[in-house]
Order: sequence, then structure tokens, then C-alpha cells
Amino acid sequence: MTLTDLELLRLVDTGENQHIEFKRLVHSPEKIAKSISAFANTSGGTILIGVDDDKRIVGIESEKETAEIIWEAANDFIHPAVPFETDVIEFRGRDVLAVIVEESSTKPHFHLSETRDPKTFKKVIERKVYLRNNDKNLIAAPEAVQLLKAEHRPIRISFGDNERTLMKYLNTYHRITLVEYSRLVNVSNRRAARILVSLVRAGVIHLHMDGKNCFYTLKHLAASA
Repeated sequence: MTLTDLELLRLVDTGENQHIEFKRLVHSPEKIAKSISAFANTSGGTILIGVDDDKRIVGIESEKETAEIIWEAANDFIHPAVPFETDVIEFRGRDVLAVIVEESSTKPHFHLSETRDPKTFKKVIERKVYLRNNDKNLIAAPEAVQLLKAEHRPIRISFGDNERTLMKYLNTYHRITLVEYSRLVNVSNRRAARILVSLVRAGVIHLHMDGKNCFYTLKHLAASA
């Protein structure tokens, strides 16, 4: 993929959104890995390095150094590693590095960061899943991670009393959380989650993510929820 000057200007003019992120510069592979993994876990996107938040094209100082940081981020701070493409666009004597990340077929990709156990103070690797939501990279709720993992499995759905109870509830109250559904049908959170994930994959209900909070609506109500 090679971007022309005009295509670069159009992307910059669009502003940051679900598929576009600006970075004036990158110096931490761990930080930029959040954006790379979020795009891979959602619907893909492009990171424009050398573009300020106010849409000014400032360029990068070293293409080689920046590309090395991106490679380290995608391979050492994300598991499994995320493939990507890069493109250098020269604009009025300034270089902008475009990092193109496709939606992955091997979700979820975990962001890896080193931290310390608060009890033992030993170093541990923290694993989080990030998703792209408009112009933000958000930590995925456990239900969203389950849904990503389930994408690789065949869809299996049954429609028994628990599912019918859910449909009746949603027709009346329009939305429900995992905990509410678990209590409604008197099953464990784990079993309730399996039912909900299956119905989401079958296109019957829709999962809404509001930061770390999740709720479900009937599919035809998703747009108005």
C-alpha cells in the first residue's frame, strides 16, 4: 500500500477515528503496541506517525529508528505477534510513516506489559486485550474477550427455556447485563456467558461495550440502544 500526498491529506483531514490514529512521534514500543493490537482486534486501521493531534504534519526524524520501534511493539509486546505494513510518505520535505494494520484472523491479540506483583514485588507479565472504539483504545471486558476467542469456533446454538426467557426479557426491558441474565435464569456467570456469546455470534443479540461495562440488546434494537 502506497499513499499519495492527496490521500495523506484526506486521511489527516478526516481526523482520528475508528480506523485512523495520529502520533507526533513514538519512543515506547509498549505504548504504541496498544494501538496496534487494538486495530488488529477490531477492524483494522492506520497509524500516521509524524502527524500531531491538531492535524499538523510535523514529520519524523528517523524512519529507521521509528520502524524498529514499531517492529518491536508488534513482535515483542503483543501475543500473538501482529503483522503490519509500513509506508513512508514524503510531504513537503517531511516524512510521515504510515503503519497499516489489518483486522486479524487470529484474535485476540494480547498486549504485554511488565509490572510487579503487589504482594511479592516480583516482576510479572500483565496481559490485556485492547479494542478500538471510535478514536480510543479501550481495555476489553472479559465478555468481549470471550467473543473474540469464540470467533474461531463453529457456531452452536440451541433455543431452550433460558434463551426464550432472555428474548422475553429483552422485548420488555430492551437491555441486560451478564450478571442480570445469570440471575434471571439462575445459572452460573460462565454458563450465562456461553449462551450470550452464542446468540451474539448467531446474530440474535448484540453486545455493546461501554468501557469495561457490557450489556446486550436484541439485534434490531442495537442501533437505538
